[in-house]
Amino acid sequence: MLTADVVLPCLDEAAALPWVLSRIPAGWRAIVVDNGSTDGSAEIARALGAVVVHEPRRGFGSACHAGLRAAEAEYVCFCDCDASLDPGLLTGFVRRVADGDSDLVLGRRRPQQRGVWPAHARAGNAALSRMLRGRTGLRLRDLGPMRAGRRTD
Repeated sequence: MLTADVVLPCLDEAAALPWVLSRIPAGWRAIVVDNGSTDGSAEIARALGAVVVHEPRRGFGSACHAGLRAAEAEYVCFCDCDASLDPGLLTGFVRRVADGDSDLVLGRRRPQQRGVWPAHARAGNAALSRMLRGRTGLRLRDLGPMRAGRRTD
C-alpha cells in the first residue's frame, strides 16, 4: 500500500477542513500548514487528526515549503485546503510517480462554468504554463494546486 504526506496550505479554512480531511486516503498523513488563520482552523485540523505546522510568512509558496519541510513520507502531495479539490484523487497521482511514469504529477483544473476563476488568475496561470511549455516542451496547460512527487532529502 502506497502512503504519502498531504500538505494542505491553510488560511481561514475552518468550514472546509472537515470535508477535506475526511477525503485524505486511509494511512496517509495530513499536514495542515496554518498561514495565520484567525478562525480556529489550526485547532480544528488538530482535533481531526492532522499534523499542524505554523508558517508565519504569508503566501501559498511559503506554506507549501513549510509543509514540505515537515513531510516524512516517500511521496508528498499538495492540495488546496478550501474544498475546491478532492484530496482523494491524489492516490492516482502517487501511483503514477511510484510506477515511474512521472517524477511530478500536476492536476489540471477544468472549470465547469464561466467566471469560476478571476481574470487575473487565469491570465497568470496561462502565462506561466506557456512559459514552462516553451522551456520544457511538456504538454502543460495548468499549474494546478494539486500535485504529487517523490520526496528526496
